[in-house]
Amino acid sequence: MVGFVIVSHSGKLAEGVADLAGMMAKDVPVAAAGGLEDGSFGTSFDKIQKAVEQVYSPDGVILLMDMGSAVMTAEMVLESMEDKKLRMADCPLVEGAVTATVNASAGMGMEEILKELEHVAEQKKL
Repeated sequence: MVGFVIVSHSGKLAEGVADLAGMMAKDVPVAAAGGLEDGSFGTSFDKIQKAVEQVYSPDGVILLMDMGSAVMTAEMVLESMEDKKLRMADCPLVEGAVTATVNASAGMGMEEILKELEHVAEQKKL
């Protein structure tokens, strides 16, 4: 099953999104990688890499990021782990995490999930 890493500048935000996604799809591996090691705001290469390793399987891992340096740091992790099946998703963080994990729980593979995530930004809330 595809795993997911939630990357945010905030540890609390990453953990909250991972918790919400986990409630919606209990069997799907989701790890949070938010904030710096000292608990302050920022993004950590090491935290992201450890989160990827935590949820990795041959089905791969999709990383969902909030913005800015979270994207750049996630890209660096992907480059350093080029022997693994890793992809980044360009979509709203919360909506994307819930959509992706529910789809993984339903048996979708990585490419199918990424295709669905292309449409998440277009979904209306009202």
